[in-house]
Amino acid sequence: MGQPVREYLLTLCVTVAVTYLLTGPVRKFAIAVGAMPEIRARDVHREPTPRLGGIAMFGGLCAGLLVADHLQNLNGVFELSNEPRALLSGAALIWLVGVLDDKFELDALIKLGAQMISAGVMCMQGLTILWIPVPGIGSVSLTPWQGNLLTVALVVITINAVNFVDGLDGLAAGMVCIATCAFFLYAYRIWFGYGIEAAAPATLFAAILMGMCLGFLPHNMHPARIFMGDSGSMLIGLVLAAAAISVTGQVDPDAMALFVGGERNATHAMLPVFIPLILPLTIIAIPMTDLVLAIVRRTWKGQSPFAADRGHLHHRLLELGHSHSRAVLIMYFWSGLIAFGTVAYSVHSASMWIVLAISALSAVGLLLLLLPRFTPRAPRWAERLVPPRYRHAERAAEAALHEDSAAEPEPARPIAAGVSGVNGATAIGPRSRLPDRRKAGSSR
Repeated sequence: MGQPVREYLLTLCVTVAVTYLLTGPVRKFAIAVGAMPEIRARDVHREPTPRLGGIAMFGGLCAGLLVADHLQNLNGVFELSNEPRALLSGAALIWLVGVLDDKFELDALIKLGAQMISAGVMCMQGLTILWIPVPGIGSVSLTPWQGNLLTVALVVITINAVNFVDGLDGLAAGMVCIATCAFFLYAYRIWFGYGIEAAAPATLFAAILMGMCLGFLPHNMHPARIFMGDSGSMLIGLVLAAAAISVTGQVDPDAMALFVGGERNATHAMLPVFIPLILPLTIIAIPMTDLVLAIVRRTWKGQSPFAADRGHLHHRLLELGHSHSRAVLIMYFWSGLIAFGTVAYSVHSASMWIVLAISALSAVGLLLLLLPRFTPRAPRWAERLVPPRYRHAERAAEAALHEDSAAEPEPARPIAAGVSGVNGATAIGPRSRLPDRRKAGSSR
């Protein structure tokens, strides 16, 4: 088992290195071709920032697959399965459309069609859902049409969920990386814990996706030097969906043989185990929630579901008073709590400690979420000793006004004609004064 772990680590490191090293040249290329859109009303950043970061991430994906193909244990994934080639085909198509959108701003319906075609390309090459376990019934085999439709739906929903949450520096890449780390642990457990080789492709996809996000994050953290754009957000959304679909479509529930008894009882008891498989969107529950709320909000207003606005979850965190970095960290916290909590519950669903720990961490998350509402205020007698943010509103305003008036320079006294001024300059007349620095800098 140690050898596969080292090979996964090598694949991860190569993907991280290639993505990181490519991002710098890609940034210069994006600036050269003019892939720097103007600041929009819904944007949070203040300066035009180049996009096309997905080019570097796609390079990391190709490098990770190439390295894994030449490793002893991971080479079998390419020999026994066509899923890596299916993933690469779908990823190349969606990445190309994303690059065009980053440069030319394609219509939303064109991108939606490209997402469906990319998912269909993967289905044609065998990366599709074959069966799902249903409580009280057992494993239900799907017809080719049912499996393909469900696969396309999951891919499209996951891509748009990741795309919708990509609104703050480092947010989408970090959340997907956290979710993928939890998914990797689960897929690795299925492969080596139960000896099911059908989970090998999903484990490889998760390792490569982590490398793509980790390699891009140093360039994308606040203040971001480059954005991943749709070429990156749609790409990582597709890879995440492909990893979950690979496990769901290829791992036979009966092969795990965790429970003894009838098929219905076994499937019902194994339902917590298959939560990350049947419902891969629970791994990205935060982006999925943002997607649903955005669609409901825009439809209620009579707008298109694809119309842009400033009502996303990260925008609401900023409106509550959180800083840019704190809003991103709060989203990281909730993403990790839901992802790792789901995986932990699927492994030990009978443990009450896991439920208690998740509940306690959820309470901590709510406290952090409402932290700006509970900003401590100093007593009246101590307000002069603390920064303005800890004072009462009226006192803080008075203090700010007093500081502004104190900082304003006093006008110079009249200087008699022929007498040198402060800087050695000769005054022209009695009304000559030193320049007003505050007014001189107000045009900035």
